[in-house]
Amino acid sequence: MESYAILPAQSKGREYPVEPSNYGSVFQRDRDRILHCGSFRKLQFKTQVFLENKGDYYRTRLTHTLEVAQIARTVSKELGVNSELSEAIALAHDLGHPPFGHTGEEELNNLLIDEGGFDHNIQTLKIVTKLEKMYASHPGLNLTIETLDGIIKHNGPLKSINQYITENIKNLKKFNFEKSPSIEAQIAAISDDIAYNSHDLEDGLRAGFFNLSDIKSLPIVEEAYQTVEKKYKSVNYKTKCYEIIRYFLNYLVTNLIEESSNRLKLIKDKNLKSFRNEKLRLIDLSNNTKKDLEIISKYLFENMYRSKEVIFERKKSSKVIMDLFNFYNTNLNLLPYDWQKKIKYSNSESPKRIIGDYISGMTDRFAINQHTVLVN
Repeated sequence: MESYAILPAQSKGREYPVEPSNYGSVFQRDRDRILHCGSFRKLQFKTQVFLENKGDYYRTRLTHTLEVAQIARTVSKELGVNSELSEAIALAHDLGHPPFGHTGEEELNNLLIDEGGFDHNIQTLKIVTKLEKMYASHPGLNLTIETLDGIIKHNGPLKSINQYITENIKNLKKFNFEKSPSIEAQIAAISDDIAYNSHDLEDGLRAGFFNLSDIKSLPIVEEAYQTVEKKYKSVNYKTKCYEIIRYFLNYLVTNLIEESSNRLKLIKDKNLKSFRNEKLRLIDLSNNTKKDLEIISKYLFENMYRSKEVIFERKKSSKVIMDLFNFYNTNLNLLPYDWQKKIKYSNSESPKRIIGDYISGMTDRFAINQHTVLVN
């Protein structure tokens, strides 16, 4: 591996000491712990853009996460860094998402604004350090410091430290939140951007928000369209869509690897400590490609995310979250017994914050079913 890769032997360990595994590195172990936890399984029934029950072909939060992990693994291997760590961070990055995607997050944030708000990244940290109850010897998943650091900082260094981050970390001395995230964390973050831009175009085509004629002049898509048209003249429309999205995705991954390789040459043979002081973002797309993606994101925003159908579903989803929150807030005795106990014995968290944790852990279908039973 390259000098800027994080090796398993360099790990700062875990918050709670454990016996070493006979079957893999510490980062493989992190990945496996994430894959086996209940919060990961729930992603199967959580919204990406379209409600989970709207069709079997659309992305859910789980399929999105798996695609991010696949991209991160590929990019990491090409750049000579630790693919196991990148994959672990990618697999964990959306664990804290509530039902109904960003709509659910916005509604919970509004409902908890006097309690510090709600942020899915911080909720992910809380899940892996506190809320998961799989182990007798410790709360959470007891992931390595490197994976936790990547979860906290995968979008970049923190200018200010949220109190909820410090509340969920046992030993703050092992972290440096102001320094740049690891190369592996940067890869996981940008793999997320590549994945959702690619699959949202595909899902938008499938759902009929636009067709190939509408998007064939968009940057990158134009090149993909012309290449596929030339190579596969008689292929059916559906397969043509797949080929164009595949070309689009491959273009972005290739651009990321090439641009990042050039930037990493600047720090070749530097150690981990020195590269974290670099001002230049080391893992990134080229400036031209980033400008192209801005145009595509704007198109998706105007033609899919802000479509009447999606806005209508968002309003319904917001109401489900709000109604459930208000119902439980006035009927604490109707929460599951374990959650009632949390409220009774908590010294640091308000009932509203605990209700927020409970609702954020729901799947779309469970939230809708609870709303039907309790509120309607």
